[in-house]
Amino acid sequence: MTSNLTYLVILGIGVMLLMVVSILLAVIYNQRKKNQHRTALEKLREQQQNQLIEAAVRSEEQERHRIAETLHDEVGAILSSAKLHLLGIKAELLDERDQKLHEKGRELLNDVIGKVRGISHNLHSNILKEFGLNEAIRHFIRKVTQGTIINATTALDDNYQTENPDNDISMYRMVQELVNNTLKYANATEILISSTMDGNELNLVIFHNGDGLTQEQFEELRYQKEGLGLKNIQNRIILLKGMIHFTKGAEGSRINIQVPVKSNQHE
Repeated sequence: MTSNLTYLVILGIGVMLLMVVSILLAVIYNQRKKNQHRTALEKLREQQQNQLIEAAVRSEEQERHRIAETLHDEVGAILSSAKLHLLGIKAELLDERDQKLHEKGRELLNDVIGKVRGISHNLHSNILKEFGLNEAIRHFIRKVTQGTIINATTALDDNYQTENPDNDISMYRMVQELVNNTLKYANATEILISSTMDGNELNLVIFHNGDGLTQEQFEELRYQKEGLGLKNIQNRIILLKGMIHFTKGAEGSRINIQVPVKSNQHE
């Protein structure tokens, strides 16, 4: 009788342990499924965000090309025609006052034609397709600092080879925006743009001796209406799966951009 009771107690304990273990396994399984579901939702949300950013970036680039072509083909043609009409006026038949006005008008027209051509080239990315990212950056820096007090130099790693032209466009647009901001707001007289290849990663550095941003200021400004350019930079960084970091100190201000550039062949 005692042995039967002991057997029943052991059996009951075993059943209870089995039930507890089953419940624990069910809870663990359910939690794991919840985590998997949460992870899948987060991944889907991230993919959707990246798709929206990519669509916005592509739309912006298409609009840049459209404006560039309009400036070159329509506005440029009208200005060139106006120049021909102006040159058709026989300046030697004008009095001294009108000759000066004629000369001034011709100078202004030449200046406008040059600026329209420059804006068109800036908006278009043909130089990237023809000569690559490094030469496009060098060309841009020479153009925007020529005739200014700013001493701009580049030290770009020629080991970099384009794998994705769209990524090059995004990196070039970031450099354009950051350099333009430096020229507008930083009161810099020295700018250095350098790059190095480190395995799978391209490290771009924009250094200047002016008053730049800290990372905290960048994070704050990119959410403000006047910080649209900085928001566009952040969108491109997200699209490129890269990183950007702003620092400033007594020696100057630095912007570090790190971007993975080599595609994974097995993805």
